[in-house]
Amino acid sequence: MTHDRARAELVIFDCDGVLVDSERIYCRVDREVFASLGAEFSEEEMVDLFVGSSGKQLTTLIEERLGRRLEHGWDRPFRYLYEEALDAELTEVEGVTEVLDALDVPFCLASNGSHRSIRRNLTRTGLLPRFEGRVFSAHDVAHGKPAPDLFLHAARSMGVAPERCAVVEDSAYGVQAARAAGMRVFGFTGGLTRADRLAGPGTRLFTHMRELPELLGVGA
Repeated sequence: MTHDRARAELVIFDCDGVLVDSERIYCRVDREVFASLGAEFSEEEMVDLFVGSSGKQLTTLIEERLGRRLEHGWDRPFRYLYEEALDAELTEVEGVTEVLDALDVPFCLASNGSHRSIRRNLTRTGLLPRFEGRVFSAHDVAHGKPAPDLFLHAARSMGVAPERCAVVEDSAYGVQAARAAGMRVFGFTGGLTRADRLAGPGTRLFTHMRELPELLGVGA
C-alpha cells in the first residue's frame, strides 16, 4: 500500500534515468563536449548540476563556467555524438516494462527533454506505444523543472488533481519540481543521483523498479 495519503490516481514518470537508462550516456558525452568548449566539470559536478536539467539550464551552467556567452545553436555540431552513443547503448531501465504492466491507474511522462529527444529515446527502447498521446515536455510550459509548471501541466492535461498524483523521479531538479507541485514523490536511487540529494519531505526512496508498484499501492 502507499506509504501515506490516499491511493494515487495518476503516475507521472520522468523519462531519462527513470524509463530509459540514458543519464550515464548523456553525462559521459556531455563532459567530453563541455571540455572541448573549455568548460571542465568533475564527474560529481556532472551529476549534481546536469542530471535532470533543461537545455536552458545546461547552457547557463556552461556559460557560467566559461565566463562568456555561447552562440545560439552552439550544440548542433555535437548532436551526432549523442545520437551515435544512444543508438549503440540505450536500453530501458531494468524492470520498467514490468512496472508499466502492473499499473492499474493511468500514467504519463513529463520530461525536461524536447519532444524530439523523448520520442527518439522511447522509440529506441520500444516504449513509445505505451506513452503515445501522454508525453509532456518542458517545451510545453514557461519553466521546466525545478519549477512545478511541467508536472502541473501534465496533471491538468490528464484531468487529475496534483495531490492525487505520484511522480517517479531520479534527479534533484525533478524531485524539487514535484514537491513544489504538491505531488507525492518516489525517488529512484538506482541511477546516478545520490540518495541524499533526493531525500526529503513527501518523498519515498527506492532502489529497483520492481519495488514501485507495491510502494504506489496501484498494482493490478
